[in-house]
Amino acid sequence: MITANGFEEIEALAGRDLGTSDWRTVTQDLIDTFAEVSGDHQWIHTDPVRAAAGPFGRTIAHGYMTLSWGIPMLAELLHVTGVGMALNYGLNKVRFPAPVPVGSRVRLHASVLEVTPVPRDGVQMVRAFTFELEGSGKPACAAESVTRYYP
Repeated sequence: MITANGFEEIEALAGRDLGTSDWRTVTQDLIDTFAEVSGDHQWIHTDPVRAAAGPFGRTIAHGYMTLSWGIPMLAELLHVTGVGMALNYGLNKVRFPAPVPVGSRVRLHASVLEVTPVPRDGVQMVRAFTFELEGSGKPACAAESVTRYYP
C-alpha cells in the first residue's frame, strides 16, 4: 500500500508502479448480481446450461463488471490523503482482450502514467490498469483510469 499525502506527493507518483492487488474470484452469483444491476442478461453471462454449449464452454463475466473492480482493487494499492476531494474523471482506451470465465481469478496491476495540473488548483492522475487473468497470457481488461484531485 502506497500513501500519498497532498499534491506534492501525488505529483511524485508520476511514472511509479503501484503493484498488484489481491486475486478476486469470479462467481456466478457476482455475475448474476451485476446482470441485475446493469440490465445486461445476455445468456453468455447468465445461462450456465446454454453457455456450456457456447463459444467459451461456460458463462463469462461482463467486461464492465471486471472494469468496475478497478476502484476497490486500486484501494488496496494506493491511499490518497490531504486533498479536499477526488473525482473519477473517466477512462481512456478501454479494451477487453480475453473473456473471464466463471471460476477464474482476476487481479489489478496499476501504474501511474502521468500527473498533470488542471484548473481550480487540482491535479489529474492517469493510471494504467491491467486486469490480469490467472493462467492467461492475455489480460481480461486494459484501461487508463483518470482521477482528478482538488483542494
